[in-house]
Amino acid sequence: MAFSALLDTCALYPAYLRDTLLRLANAGTFRPLWSTGILNELQRNLAERTGPERARRITGLMRQHFPDANITGYEPLITAMTNDAKDRHVLAVAVRADADAIVTFNLDDFPEHATEPFQVDVIHPDDFLLNQIDLAPRLVLRTLQRQVDGYREPTMDLFALAAALDRVGCPGTAAELRLQITPA
Repeated sequence: MAFSALLDTCALYPAYLRDTLLRLANAGTFRPLWSTGILNELQRNLAERTGPERARRITGLMRQHFPDANITGYEPLITAMTNDAKDRHVLAVAVRADADAIVTFNLDDFPEHATEPFQVDVIHPDDFLLNQIDLAPRLVLRTLQRQVDGYREPTMDLFALAAALDRVGCPGTAAELRLQITPA
């Protein structure tokens, strides 16, 4: 069974990070998880930046390509969660799904006392991507190369993707990616 990671809205919001995470999931490096509530929050936030139609299209494609990612039946667990109130639904989804980890920028919202009883790790997106590179470097690099090869406007190479990931809060991944693609 694949490593399962609940992707919090904040990790799905930056376009290049979202694309990177979902392409790695599609390549089989991990199983992505979310809830309708997480995708609805993502859609609302994206609509402010991209417009409502594009935001609906993005979340619709996520649902289409990862039909088993959506977790239901977590609502009764929310009140039992002891993490930050605004993110209790996120932990409840992770617990219901028996997720291995939550990938989020909001580490402080998930203190160890709240997650440890459920054996759910809380991982910053940068650390998560670094783990992906460590576990399957060739697969990750091939996947990221296909990712940038698919970009038409603007075109992009792996160095530009590294810069984009650095800008959204993944400097370690950016540095490791630069090392991996720089000829020795």
